[in-house]
Amino acid sequence: MSFKKTMLASVIGATLAGTALLPMAASAETLRVGYAADPETLDIHEQLSGGMLRFSHLSFDPLVRWTKNFEFEPRLATEWEQVDETTMRMSLREGVTFHSGNPLTAEDVVWTIERLKESPDYRAIFEPVESAEAIDDHTIEIKTSEPYPLLLNLATYIFPMDRAFYTGETDDGDDKSEIVKAGNSYASRHVSGTGPFIVTERRQGVRVDFERFDDYWDTDTGNVDRIVLTPIAENASRVAALLSGGVDFIDAVPPNDLERVREADDVNLVEINGTRIIGFQLNEERVEAFQDPRVRQAVAYAINQEGIADRLMRGFATPAAQFSPEGYSGHNPDLTPRYDVERAQELMAEAGYADGFTIDMIAPNNRYVNDAQIAQAVSNMLARINIDVNLRTMPLAQYWPEYDTRQSDAAMIGWHADTEDSANFFQYLTFCIDEQTGAGQYNYGSYCNEEIDALVTAADSETDLEKRNAMLREAEAMLYEDAGYIPLHWQNLAYAAREDVDIEPVVNAIDFPYLGDLVISE
Repeated sequence: MSFKKTMLASVIGATLAGTALLPMAASAETLRVGYAADPETLDIHEQLSGGMLRFSHLSFDPLVRWTKNFEFEPRLATEWEQVDETTMRMSLREGVTFHSGNPLTAEDVVWTIERLKESPDYRAIFEPVESAEAIDDHTIEIKTSEPYPLLLNLATYIFPMDRAFYTGETDDGDDKSEIVKAGNSYASRHVSGTGPFIVTERRQGVRVDFERFDDYWDTDTGNVDRIVLTPIAENASRVAALLSGGVDFIDAVPPNDLERVREADDVNLVEINGTRIIGFQLNEERVEAFQDPRVRQAVAYAINQEGIADRLMRGFATPAAQFSPEGYSGHNPDLTPRYDVERAQELMAEAGYADGFTIDMIAPNNRYVNDAQIAQAVSNMLARINIDVNLRTMPLAQYWPEYDTRQSDAAMIGWHADTEDSANFFQYLTFCIDEQTGAGQYNYGSYCNEEIDALVTAADSETDLEKRNAMLREAEAMLYEDAGYIPLHWQNLAYAAREDVDIEPVVNAIDFPYLGDLVISE
């Protein structure tokens, strides 16, 4: 392995060549990616987001990962068995090394799990994990406090980190393992994973360069040697970059460009039914009216989900009235969109707000398909019930820090349950906020219904899946009645690439392309 590839520490300070797209043809050596956004940080435990999980699959490896059919595929864990109702034993792949050259051992996995339990964004989802223990160098046991039916789902989140690399102090005396939200920590600027690609250069919001890891354990995989990731937030610019040959692969093809891309020469379009819920949260801490369920219901009644899906998304979305898409454990077929402006106005009057009020709303403009346009449409719809909206949209790099501080009255949020399970939506988006456990980490509105929380918590220790599904369906019905979250639709996915870049095998409904497996035709 070259000296260049072992010296990973100072990637963020590298000077890059502006935002211009490189005029080189696609080859088996280089893939030029135009994503709507780049990774927010290099610390995979700092921010739980789709962009960070995409990055995790580039520079790290999970213990197991999802297949296209939502089955579990061994990665760094080769085998697993349920020893008893609260203990799972996993065997680790031997001969795996980190980018630093350090060998992967069970102690690295234990260290990673302990760090996940400390992460503000991950601790809620890892709350069922009581402990992890290294039995030997390549065997771990993970224990849960109670029977937990989703432990293997949880293992898709465990991307072992290089314990030796992230342990100790920096020259400034800072803890290398410290997790700092939107800060300048060691882990946010340095990376050593086991994944197929090493970060060689990075400039936030401009470009990230990756090179193939010479000692990557999975030799039966793709042929991409280098990735140049350029964030292109504007939809039309991203599509134009692909069609002009400026990039080889893009995500988030917007609905109004689907036909254009589909008919283009030497370009392939891949469309996938999505499971990411898009919606809004109402900040009850800042707006007293939002503490009244009638006002929250009025907001839900005022929004025309079907109109947004039809006109703004051009059919590239499924209108939603709950978290769980069809096929998820908690999907409740009785819950349908309830657009009714007259009923919304009645509810506002009943709550004493017939004259309405003014709110500030934030939304990203480069994270979800047509996010800024959707936010504007929702603002216009709320005006019909006398809620005047001061809307601000912004790039994702600015949006997350502002979202985390909850300084606005309403916010757009999209969520994909990466455990592919309904409970995950509740735990992050609507659970009563608990900084100790991490529950409600993305509950922007500070909504709290302890009865719903108790039901979902009980479901997570119910191993009878029929009973568990019934409990989650009931939780969906309760949230619908309480309007604790304002759903819009489940967003579909569309990727496009040059004809010689075979993306179909590596893209999936979870929206984490496995670019390490990508093959470019010679």
